[in-house]
Parts: sequence; C-alpha cells; structure tokens
Amino acid sequence: MAPFEAMTSINHSGSNFTSSLGRLVEEEIQQPIMTADKVDPNHPALQGSLTPPANCPSSKVLNFSPGPTNLPAAVESTILRRCFPDPSTKRLGSMALSHRSPEFGAILRNSIALTRRVMEVPPEYEILFTQGGGHGQFAAVPMNLCPDKDAKATYIVSGTWSSRAVIEANKYCTPTTISSVNEDGATFTSFPSAERIVAEHDPESKFIYMCSNETVNGIELHRLPVFDDVDNTTVPPLVVDASSDFTSKPISWRKSNVGILFACASKNIGHPGITMVIIRKDLLGQANPFTPGFLNYETNILADNVWNTIPTFNVDVIGIMMEWILDQGGIEAMEKNSVAKAELMYGLIEDSNGFYGTPIDKSSEHRSRMNVPFCVAGGDEELTNLFLVECWNRGIVGLRTVTPFKQGIYLRASLYHGVSYEETVVLANFMKEFAARHSISKDVGETTMVAENISSAMEPASPDSSCVDLSIFSSSPTGVDMALTLPKNFKVSSYTKISRDMFAPPALAPASTTLR
Repeated sequence: MAPFEAMTSINHSGSNFTSSLGRLVEEEIQQPIMTADKVDPNHPALQGSLTPPANCPSSKVLNFSPGPTNLPAAVESTILRRCFPDPSTKRLGSMALSHRSPEFGAILRNSIALTRRVMEVPPEYEILFTQGGGHGQFAAVPMNLCPDKDAKATYIVSGTWSSRAVIEANKYCTPTTISSVNEDGATFTSFPSAERIVAEHDPESKFIYMCSNETVNGIELHRLPVFDDVDNTTVPPLVVDASSDFTSKPISWRKSNVGILFACASKNIGHPGITMVIIRKDLLGQANPFTPGFLNYETNILADNVWNTIPTFNVDVIGIMMEWILDQGGIEAMEKNSVAKAELMYGLIEDSNGFYGTPIDKSSEHRSRMNVPFCVAGGDEELTNLFLVECWNRGIVGLRTVTPFKQGIYLRASLYHGVSYEETVVLANFMKEFAARHSISKDVGETTMVAENISSAMEPASPDSSCVDLSIFSSSPTGVDMALTLPKNFKVSSYTKISRDMFAPPALAPASTTLR
C-alpha cells in the first residue's frame, strides 16, 4: 500500500495564467454593499458560490457541500501523484487507459478487492461500477428485480430521496409505500420501525427499498434494520440507497437481508460520474427485457464490469479512497470520526440557547451524522444571509447550495470523509463567534440569548481517528490558488450575471403530492 502524503506543490504551465485572471477579478469585481444586517441579495454567497474571495484568510476552502464534495487531503494528493504521472515515468494515468487494457484490469480488480475488504462484503455478492448516479439506480433497481410492471415492491418513504425513488419506480413496478411523513404532510424526522415494516410490507414484494441517510432531511439509520422475529427467507430482500453514508459505518449484509446496496461516489468514496452497486448473486436474471444494457446488472457482471466504457479514472479514485480508509483504521475509525464531528455540531446547536436550531429533536435516534441541518435565529432571513456571507468571506462554503428543492430556513453542514474534525471545529468556532455578536439584538421565540453563554472558546479534543492535520494543507495540490480558478463563463463585472448564468436551478416537473 502506498503511503499517503501531505499536500505538495507542483508547478503547472497554467499557473501564471490563473494568477493573472485572479488579479483581473480582484481589480474588476466590487465587493457587494453590506451593512450590519443587510446583504446584497445578489451576493455570490447567496447564489451558492463555492469560490470565496481571493483574500479570504483561510489557507484552503472549507467545503461543507452536500455533494459533490472534496476528498480527504491525503487522498487528493495521492490521486494527483498516481493518476497523473510525470511524462518521464513513461506510464499512463488511469484516465488515459483503455477500459479493457491489462493495466486497467489490475486497477479494477484492486478497487473491487479493497471495497470488499473495507466493507466486509460476503462472497455471495458481486460489486459493479455503473453510471447514471442515484437517479439511474432509481430505475435500474425495479428494472432488474421486476420482470414486468405488475411486479410488486415495498418502498420505505422517509424523505426526499426515497420519495423520488418511488416516483421513478412507478414506471417499472407496482409499489406499496410505508411512509414516515409527519402530520404536516411535508416533513420527515424519523424512519418507520422494523416492526412496522414487517407488519405493513407487501408479502409479494420483490424487494423492500430504503434510503439509509436522507441528506435533505437530516435523518439517518445508523444501523440497517434486522428483522429478528421473522425468518429472513420469507422477508423480501432489502435494497439500500447508501449514497451519502457508505463507508461511514458497518453493514450487516446477511442479518439485514441486503439484496442490493448502491452508493454514488461523490459523497464519501470518490468523484462524480460513478455509482457502486453491490448485488447478491441469487437476484440476477430477473430483469425486465426492456432494461438497457448499461443498467442491466447481469449483463455487466458477465462482461466483467466492462460491457461499456466505464469511467476508468473514477474506479481508480475509489480504490485510492479505500486504501486511505484502511490506512486510517477501517470502518471502525471512520464511524468514530463521523460520530465525533456530528456530536460537535449538534452539541453547539443544543448549547446555543435557541440561537441555532435543528428540525431533528435531541431525543431522536435518527439524527444524521453526515448532514446536519440548522437554522440561524429561528430562520431570520437577514441574519442567515449575513451568516452565509461571513462564512464565504472566511473560506467556509457549501452550507447552502443550489438545489431543485425548496430552500426553506435550514442550512446544512455536510460532514463527509473529506471534512476533517479540525475543519468542523473551525466552523463550530465561527458559529459560536457569530452567535455571540448577534444574539443580544435578536429575539428567538421567547428566548433572548446572552452573549457570555456562548463566547467561551471551543477546542474539543480530536478523536483518535482524526483526519489529516490542517497544518499540512496548501490551498491547492497544484500550487494554484483555487480561489482564483474560475469557470469560463464567470462574469467579473456583475454578481447578478453570476446568479443568472451559473446558478439557476433546473426546471422540474411538479412532484407528486401523494408522498408529501
């Protein structure tokens, strides 16, 4: 196993160009007008910008995006070294390799073997790398397990992503839903119990579907359900969307009767463009005859995962990420670190005397460790906007990104593996400082917060499995200031242009209201 290295600076021919562009931007962009409580509504921080000002004090961008997001610093450094080799080595990186070459075959087998080792995947499961993201699997799962539209399935609807999954499934099978929607018909703060699933699932279902972490709603199953009182041979296999929590906790493959687990790479295991599917072999051979080849699990397994051109670079990255997890101490260490980061954030919220709030009650067993939703001063719009701008000015981004979903009052701090414990402390300390400066003049419900209660320094001890120390980070693995690397369509003279041209959400058809 190659050792993981600290960030290193590498000279590239584009550095001078990028620096010049950065100077141009600094000269031509005027900072938006901002008073104590008023923020320019066209400010890039309010349009989802992930590029802080070039003069922000942080040595690197602290990215709390819900995904895609960055990987751990040591992983990004290893990717740069291994996947983009110096020409003098006379070796091609994985991005340039044919997907059927012996060199890529070795990479593919290594990534699969490492995944099997990290997640203790039993031998009766196959591991596939597919494309199309989670939405592709929303269609692929029923198409592979249901031979026709009349086939039945049970969907556990616990939030945004499981709701979207069942809407897609309606095209390919006949689903029954077990929903945990609250009385308001719109919000989700819990999962149905295992007892309820056993009692209400359709016994003729080909599978039971669930999403183990609902990123938008901030709820997570920290362990998959185990149907203790039911013979697993009579319970339909469990299909799990683990896109946002895969590799953050162990999976009880057999005890939970897992039939399929899929995970998009762009949260915890890699870059966008690849989705891992782990399927039990006895479920193969049941696909609808109209299933496209690239979505057909059996077709791809018989072709050794290269029926079509899979993203070779992304497969390599997943292998590097799995190496890093093992190097950190495996899944036990990943879970310990995830718990520590989440407890830090939720503890801050609970100790803020109401200045910060979260929709998931302290007593809940389903608070997400991956995505912590929180509001500022009960959702006060002016303070929330100011909070986002001040975060952006400090290099803290991703707390509110552009999504096709309703914005609402809640921000989200996503704490994937690419966010270290130390970086979480930076965010928590800023939140304490912000509350101390603004709590006296703002009433939150019936509570007026006293600044002294929150102004004490927060420097909790890092867990044993703490990620890479911030002191080894540079602002970019290439030595180029990432704050100056701007998209080609970046408009340097108007923030309103940024909003219109870069961050407009896609137009979506109205969602079904039956699951809300």
